[in-house]
Amino acid sequence: MKNLYDILGVSKSATDAEIKSAYRKLARKYHPDLNKDDKSAADKFKEVSSAYEVLGDKDKRAKYDNNEIDAEGKPTGFGASGFGGGNPFGGQYQTYTSSENPFSNGGFDFSSIFGDDILDAFAGAGRRGARSKSGSRSEYNPFSGASSQKNLDVSLTLDVDFLDIAKGATKNIILGGKAVNLKIPAGTVEGQSFRLKGMGNKSATGGLSGDAYIKVHILPHPYFKADGLNLLLDLPISMKEAVLGAKIMVPTLTGKVKLTIPPYSSSDDKLRLKGFGIATPQKKGDLIVTLKIKAPATRDNILEQALSAMSDSVQRNF
Repeated sequence: MKNLYDILGVSKSATDAEIKSAYRKLARKYHPDLNKDDKSAADKFKEVSSAYEVLGDKDKRAKYDNNEIDAEGKPTGFGASGFGGGNPFGGQYQTYTSSENPFSNGGFDFSSIFGDDILDAFAGAGRRGARSKSGSRSEYNPFSGASSQKNLDVSLTLDVDFLDIAKGATKNIILGGKAVNLKIPAGTVEGQSFRLKGMGNKSATGGLSGDAYIKVHILPHPYFKADGLNLLLDLPISMKEAVLGAKIMVPTLTGKVKLTIPPYSSSDDKLRLKGFGIATPQKKGDLIVTLKIKAPATRDNILEQALSAMSDSVQRNF
């Protein structure tokens, strides 16, 4: 599996700021909205976003560096704690019996959602000890001829692009060899689950099948964040724009709009574009823009002279 630092093009000693900067550049470069004719860009965008999800989090990065989690953020069973008391899975998974293989014909086609690499986790699923991501167990007793109906439900995680969450989208997934259209409504939040009745593991005795629970994981966006139905955007502005005011084109879900920056604005001032947030049938959120004043990257003698002639008018309470 590719090294996450290589994916972002940074060294293992990179600072948090360097990692964030590298992610933003790559996310803008490969964002699907900017590469509609390049299908490979969407895969690259997903790869970059997944890498930043681990390296952009201090705790996850430390665990990744210590080999406690893998590139997907899943526990490895290694790292500082060794093999977790002899079990590399740390006891967090239950096992299926060899009498019934929940991943055989009629079960879930995990590769359709997660890619072929998920099959590695279930290598030898027909042997005793094959493990399910759902952590459930469905046992078959050949002597009683009965199958346990409980624990036939399966929980899966589906990566969804931020813009699909903001605008709403329909995802086509394959479950049990059947194509299913899963509607993701605008305003869906991280970790929200959708129930697909009867699409779980099948009963060995012909009873009712379990249900599938699809848990949504939202891939980060390079500059938008969500706060309920509101969209949040940090907007860098120059010192000149902050003092004199300006009109700047800013992105929204429906295209760019002109935003007026009032004269003598300060960093962290917030401007609201009403109705440009996430829209549901019942309500529409706003786009909240937070100003971030950036000093010039190079020395400016004229600016320095002008600032030197100014009086210090900032009020401090300490």
